[in-house]
Amino acid sequence: MRFDAEAGRSLPWVRMNTDLPLRAELHCHTYHSHDCRMRPERMIRNCQQRGINVLAVTDHNEFNGALEVAAAAPEGFTVIPAEEIMTSQGEIIGYFLSHHIPRGLSPEETAQRIRAQGGVVNVPHPFDTLRNGRLTTPALDRLVSLGLIDMIEGFNARMTRPEDNDHALAYAREHDLPVTGGSDAHSYGELATAYTALPRFDGPRDFVHAVREGLIGGGLSPWPVHLVSTWAKVARNVRLT
Repeated sequence: MRFDAEAGRSLPWVRMNTDLPLRAELHCHTYHSHDCRMRPERMIRNCQQRGINVLAVTDHNEFNGALEVAAAAPEGFTVIPAEEIMTSQGEIIGYFLSHHIPRGLSPEETAQRIRAQGGVVNVPHPFDTLRNGRLTTPALDRLVSLGLIDMIEGFNARMTRPEDNDHALAYAREHDLPVTGGSDAHSYGELATAYTALPRFDGPRDFVHAVREGLIGGGLSPWPVHLVSTWAKVARNVRLT
């Protein structure tokens, strides 16, 4: 991952290099997540309108949304089946999955199950001081020491405190880990707010190399986007009662 020469902060810190052919939204949700109502066809359409041609669907503890979006994707639009999994010590994203991984396992077992599917392990928003679901720092350190982390989400557009993104970026640099950027979209308007520009890749391992050679673009979402997630939870609970 290449950064702006003056990088001490996270975004529009990075100037986009237009020779990279892929723009990837690597963190987003569908209506299969408990706090989102987005539908696959409109998600794809909105991404295409915003120049996104690679989409990783990372529903909370659900995998069917990723399969549904993949089935709806047109030719030339790449969908990476993924899942944002709540471990016993916080969230981990698995990319290039073939089937669901249950919540509640240890971070080590979750990462190992991702790898067993040939997948890629990413840690989302690892230092978000206002998010209860983040992976604990001791768990992150253990996974890094075991070689079970492939990349770190260095920029999350839903971060309320920008310095928490900076902390993630610094940690990734310290441990020589590739860095992703993603919107963490729970609504159509958030898609592609932050994204990762990449060279072309062929399969999971080449994807890790592509992320290392890529760039982050975009910016932070306004804080009211969190109300969208709250409304989605309320609407789902109302339907269930």
